[in-house]
Amino acid sequence: MSWVDPQALSAQLSSTLAQTDLHLPGVARHYPGKVRDCYVLLDGRRVLVTTDRISAFDEVLGTIPFKGQVLNQLSAFFFEQARGVAPHHLLAVPDPNVSVARECVPVPAEMVMRAYLTGVTSTSIWHAYSLGRRSFCGHRLPEGMKKNEPLPAPILTPSTKAEHGGPDGHDQSVSGDELVRRGLVSEADLAVLTDLCARMFAFGQAHARRRGLILADTKYELGRAMSPDGQGEILFIDEIHTPDSSRYWYAEDYPERLASGEEPRSLDKEYVRRHLTSLGYAGSGAPPPLSDAVRVEAAQRYIKAFELLTGEAFRLVPGSPLGRIARNLEAYLGQGHAG
Repeated sequence: MSWVDPQALSAQLSSTLAQTDLHLPGVARHYPGKVRDCYVLLDGRRVLVTTDRISAFDEVLGTIPFKGQVLNQLSAFFFEQARGVAPHHLLAVPDPNVSVARECVPVPAEMVMRAYLTGVTSTSIWHAYSLGRRSFCGHRLPEGMKKNEPLPAPILTPSTKAEHGGPDGHDQSVSGDELVRRGLVSEADLAVLTDLCARMFAFGQAHARRRGLILADTKYELGRAMSPDGQGEILFIDEIHTPDSSRYWYAEDYPERLASGEEPRSLDKEYVRRHLTSLGYAGSGAPPPLSDAVRVEAAQRYIKAFELLTGEAFRLVPGSPLGRIARNLEAYLGQGHAG
């Protein structure tokens, strides 16, 4: 494992990738997401540029050095590792911050798998439990549980995306049956989604255990591959098992910390959420700015997560990434790689 000098991370603070406006050949449309900028090509492929933006509480909070590189390369690692587990959209990784993927029609909900009673946001299972609710997204919860305990079994708890959510614009946790009632998915597709997510989550948990970590919960996005009849297969899209989409805890001292009522040591963006919560921010109004110290510490945690999960040293690619991304994409697309 490598040790990343905090000074190298501090030097990157002024060169983070906050946004892109690439002029690529054959682009049908371009739009930014919370973290990824998407370029949809006329030939049925999608270029996803993973920026250094960090979001929490449904807000973009700023940028973290090398975060985009970590997420893109870690997600590519897991897509490759999970090739025999479930189908996914990834075709190529022509740059540390870029993935090229099959174009899909996204399922209009996020599939959240949970194995522990935890969380800090208003949509978390712990928040609902602490208010006395014993049913969450259609699942009955036992009495007498405490925060961060394992659930009897992993459960699927879908979340509508913000555009389908409540009046405040935040995501909304619902049951699978509710997705069907709203017409967001069919019963047949819900069965496929449930099976795919259970398999992928079991794979992710097993991998985390081998690396000395606990995968407490994770969020998946899935989509239907574009096809002439509109019935293409359902694929995992966006990212899987990264520190942005997943909650990782260190396994070695989890039992002791649970017994003493301490929070588990985490290796994900929960650090940033907890920092904002400590400042009194709970998701309403403009979030407080992240200090440089918090941004550097968050970068250290993202890089540590990469190294622990992959067993490989993370190689910093310093400097302004935008020119490098443009050159690598121009070379990749110019070579006529097909989808």
